[in-house]
Amino acid sequence: MRILTLWLIGAMLLFASEAEEIIKKVEDNFRGENVYMKMKMVITSERSQRTVEVESWAEGKKKSFMKILYPPRDQGITFLKLDQQLWQYVPKIERIVKIPPSMMLQSWMGSDFTNDDMVKESSISDDYDAKILKKEGSVVTIALTPKPDAAVVWGKIVSEIDTGNDTQVHDVFYDDFGKEVREMFYGEVKTFNGHHIPTVMRIKPLEKGKGKNESRVILSDVVYDQGVSDSYFTKQALKRYSR
Repeated sequence: MRILTLWLIGAMLLFASEAEEIIKKVEDNFRGENVYMKMKMVITSERSQRTVEVESWAEGKKKSFMKILYPPRDQGITFLKLDQQLWQYVPKIERIVKIPPSMMLQSWMGSDFTNDDMVKESSISDDYDAKILKKEGSVVTIALTPKPDAAVVWGKIVSEIDTGNDTQVHDVFYDDFGKEVREMFYGEVKTFNGHHIPTVMRIKPLEKGKGKNESRVILSDVVYDQGVSDSYFTKQALKRYSR
């Protein structure tokens, strides 16, 4: 019995190690050393549909800068993430606003994406414990649960990952009470400088009354590992690049 118990523990640790390695590969594949992206977000609700166009620059896990290009009423709004801090600049009121961690779960620009989604505040590999639930060919299903001291917005994430190209296929997000809140679909994988990236990402909320809601991101331009100017990653950049 003791040998069987030790074998089971060893197998669980091995599975956890494999799961963590898969998650790290996915993150490294998506983040790269640095990346520039231009994207369009189509936000659909029961009553309306609108489009937001954005460009972003990021370096590793700790630095990112975003600027809204369209629609005209939001043009020039900028976002800056440095380490664990996030700021937003709104040209109409000429103010820089610090976004606290408590607002990372809030809707980004009225979409079904959160502030955390858009600036990648949390790091899955750093903040979650990973466990393999299932394997079907190259697709592995992994349960992600927050580490004890991690400041994260989700109670659990169940992620399907294609290990053939280190990309996510489908995610389900849960709140702290174990209730499904939303699901995210990834598609149209393309390769940019060796990075395999889903160029279409679609979020469907699972909350009652939001059955017709959907937010879809389409990447139109992606440039990996060609360098990003440090000038984007300062508070002065919020106003400078807003114009």
